[in-house]
Amino acid sequence: MRIWGKLMKDNRLVQDMVAEITDYNLSRTKKVYQALDEMCYAFDLAKPIWLKQNQQDFIKHSRTRFTQDSFVEEIDFDYLDFQVIEED
Repeated sequence: MRIWGKLMKDNRLVQDMVAEITDYNLSRTKKVYQALDEMCYAFDLAKPIWLKQNQQDFIKHSRTRFTQDSFVEEIDFDYLDFQVIEED
């Protein structure tokens, strides 16, 4: 599974990365959480909270945006775009 994470500010890409999860023993949910953990570590961010809207968007579109509402601390970007680009 490959997931693309992008930090966006003023409709511009600030930073991005692709997390590739190759452990086939993990469930899809665990792969998603592991990818988010890797991205937050690489971007030096606290982990966002999955709000109901994030969950619904991700289930429906395999993509969601984490805005300031999902983070406990202040962020210096508009949102973290989190999107599945390749599934196993």
